Amino acid sequence: MNNLLLLHGALGSKGQFSELENLLGECFKVYSLNFSGHGGLPIPEEPFSIDLFSKDVLKWMEENKVSRMNIFGYSMGGYVALYIARHYPQKICKIFTIATKFKWNEDLASKEIKMLDPVKINEKVPAFAKQLKKRHSPQDWENVLKKTAEMMKNLGENNALNDEDFRSIENQVLVAIGDRDRMVTLDETVDVYMKLRNGRLLVLPATPHPLEEIDYARLKYEINNFFN
Repeated sequence: MNNLLLLHGALGSKGQFSELENLLGECFKVYSLNFSGHGGLPIPEEPFSIDLFSKDVLKWMEENKVSRMNIFGYSMGGYVALYIARHYPQKICKIFTIATKFKWNEDLASKEIKMLDPVKINEKVPAFAKQLKKRHSPQDWENVLKKTAEMMKNLGENNALNDEDFRSIENQVLVAIGDRDRMVTLDETVDVYMKLRNGRLLVLPATPHPLEEIDYARLKYEINNFFN
């Protein structure tokens, strides 16, 4: 069976993939990991960044003696996968991204950062605050939020992947988006798809941004169809 590494999104953890891992286990050797400072891992002193998370993946591959890997990346995880493909192409086979935000500028980053206020999250969506606390325990989820906001600010000022980077990626890449995604636009997804040398595009119907609200049966089918 082909191997497949699942990469989570911002504020996420590998624990979110448990149900999907079980489904994909019939077709793949499935792996997942937590990025630095996520899922209870120690929060590093250095800033969160796409480069840092990419190095997490490369370190995991070295420790597990994996020379090349297929990657499914949800949201930020897809961005990390493409960053690796751009800078370490020999480490990647195929990439499947879904709900990945590719377009960053100062205005867009500012808009996203406003949603990462721990006080507002505690007041308006306490269930989400509780979820984040459990997901990142024993680390302070508010610190994870702060460092994520700083990363988004940096992306807004200096996108980690530009147009020329996307054009330079030679790996086979499937970029997917849900038609009800309110965080990622269809335009930015299509734009990146058009720049990729070996890109494919998938639009999932009746699908919002959150991973937990994606139809896993449909996602399993698309993943299996692309990688096998």
